[in-house]
Amino acid sequence: MILNYIHWNVTPEIFTIGEWGPRWYGLLFALSFVAGYYIMLKFFKREGIKQEVLDSLTMYMFLGVLLGARLGHCLFYEPEYYLAHPIKILMVWQGGLASHGAAIGILIALYLFVRKQKRSFLWIMDRIVIVVALAGFFIRSGNLMNSEIYGHQTTLPWGFIFELRGETVPKHPTQIYEALSYLFIFVLLYWIFMKEYKKDRHGFIFGVFLILLFSARFFIEFLKEDQVDFEASMSLNMGQWLSIPFVLAGFAFLYYSLKPGMPQTTSKK
Repeated sequence: MILNYIHWNVTPEIFTIGEWGPRWYGLLFALSFVAGYYIMLKFFKREGIKQEVLDSLTMYMFLGVLLGARLGHCLFYEPEYYLAHPIKILMVWQGGLASHGAAIGILIALYLFVRKQKRSFLWIMDRIVIVVALAGFFIRSGNLMNSEIYGHQTTLPWGFIFELRGETVPKHPTQIYEALSYLFIFVLLYWIFMKEYKKDRHGFIFGVFLILLFSARFFIEFLKEDQVDFEASMSLNMGQWLSIPFVLAGFAFLYYSLKPGMPQTTSKK
């Protein structure tokens, strides 16, 4: 019965003043940085690292996420349109952010950060991916508030009818599937770090993060609607093809971290 399904008609704006209004997505995106900052501050205080280092790291992360996610969407999903209208790339408020692009942006930003700070790349990655997983939870929750990136039609009782998108049949709420997956990954990585952060396993948490997060993304993609038309002719969609290298990299880092005799990398205060 249709009454068993969830009729989702939440507006993306928290409130409006004329034609303008703050959006849930923007609020949740900002909250991801605030929460991540305080978690990293706890890590840094525990290890005796100055807060100024975290402030610098936060700026690198913000630029890496924003630029990477935006360019990832433009170049991976709609390159012909955005290369023909490059000014549109700057219009982030119109939507279009890709998590795989954000991942690449974060890696580049952190590489630049550790070069400037003269720190170990794996040292920072083992910490930053914990808050990145939590940020994924917030961002996918924002996608739900925007009624976007949902799945195929379903007969399951928790199917969502996204009325603001003109849908009349229930669809898989894949935003919730991903959000809960990322929240679980955050809790697991946080627990591992708090118990074993002094052990000589640099790259271990980073490897586990890559394997779990992008495996979850790969399998949930089977339930999603195509984001762009050309994906309809692909055996795997763009999100799945982009996930495979990250999963393989995760296994490589896991092997590296568990290999006997690997030298311990240290951080400076």
